[in-house]
Amino acid sequence: MSDSVIKVENLGKQYHLGQVGTGTITHDLNRWWHRLRGKEDPYLKIGETNDRTKKGKSDLVWALRDINFDVKQGEVLGIIGKNGAGKSTLLKILSRVTSPTVGEIKVKGRIASLLEVGTGFHPELTGRENIFLNGAIMGMSKQEISSKFDEIVDFSGVERYIDTPVKRYSSGMYVRLAFAVAAHLEPEILIVDEVLAVGDAEFQKKCMGKMKDVSGAGRTVLFVSHQMSSIRSLCTKGVMLNRGGIEYIGNTDDCVSLYLGSQDNSGTDLINRTDRLGAGQVRFTNIHIYNSSGDAKVEFFSGDAITIKLNYQINKEFNIREFLFSLVFFDTQERIMAAFPSDELNKVFDFNFEKKIGEIVLHIPELLFRPGNYFISIYSFIGQSGENDYVDMITNVKKITVLSNDFFHKGILIRSGEYTLLKGKYL
Repeated sequence: MSDSVIKVENLGKQYHLGQVGTGTITHDLNRWWHRLRGKEDPYLKIGETNDRTKKGKSDLVWALRDINFDVKQGEVLGIIGKNGAGKSTLLKILSRVTSPTVGEIKVKGRIASLLEVGTGFHPELTGRENIFLNGAIMGMSKQEISSKFDEIVDFSGVERYIDTPVKRYSSGMYVRLAFAVAAHLEPEILIVDEVLAVGDAEFQKKCMGKMKDVSGAGRTVLFVSHQMSSIRSLCTKGVMLNRGGIEYIGNTDDCVSLYLGSQDNSGTDLINRTDRLGAGQVRFTNIHIYNSSGDAKVEFFSGDAITIKLNYQINKEFNIREFLFSLVFFDTQERIMAAFPSDELNKVFDFNFEKKIGEIVLHIPELLFRPGNYFISIYSFIGQSGENDYVDMITNVKKITVLSNDFFHKGILIRSGEYTLLKGKYL
């Protein structure tokens, strides 16, 4: 392994849809008989890649296949990809929560992982007892765990409930304590899934700082997130997964750019997006973009008028007067190009709690962007932006392409600086 702390070779994970385990005793005996004779598992010769958009012909699906990479000590590896690409399955295998179907993993050092909410905690035990249980599982002595105990509790912010069974914790409290345990028990390798999305924005920022400290101390971090700004700022190397295979591995910026450029813009359904933050009093469900003729488009010329319609559903009553909303445009480097906050555009949203569903419309009379690709994100708060938790926040909900145009009729293409100032109004 030389200086590598993780080495993955020809890794694959296959699942039998609709069943747990291998399925039947006949299959198990057949596999055992082939293995005894040194032959390949006969059931691995059938199966399909993990494409969730198409109906398969087989009950066997490869969640991961032909995965090869290595991670060196002190590296921070960002793992990105669409939902269903195999990110969580890969982390579960690396954390030894599940075993691979084929392939080999070599690991140097202790691993601490934070996967789904609740992983590694016993619900009937208190927070204090779970800290000692997790430390013992990692091979630490009681004295070593005790020396870190106060630091863990302080970081998590759940001191008042540390002697309460964790089954009484909210999902946010669960994640706070679980991350504090994983990061402070000095593992050589820290694995963190996108479960951090459950926490509030302040705690996420705190976790990012802690992961930087962990990597700065020479430990290795594997990090899965849909927040590309977090991947870009934290990670020293990136891996993009697609349908269970590695699409790209290498430079973080190139990896993020490839991922953003691969977003499917034909679908506008937002209700099933899992990579969102917020308490959920309002949930955004669809987004549509139209040109001046009312046609749904994702390509526009510089200077075109566009209209964005955003559907929402109301899940819980709240103080309407304190609701703030903003649509923000980013370029491919995740630089803010334009923002349309409701409070600055003097928009008072007329929510009808009886109907529970509605639509927000933003009209931009002139899209003054230079040619290129741009991504739209949604932010909403109750209270002042940045001071309170999100109501609903989803990044990269839609990609648009701006084409060249002689907007000023000067015989030259439109140009702008890093930031573009736009005028718009909510209808």
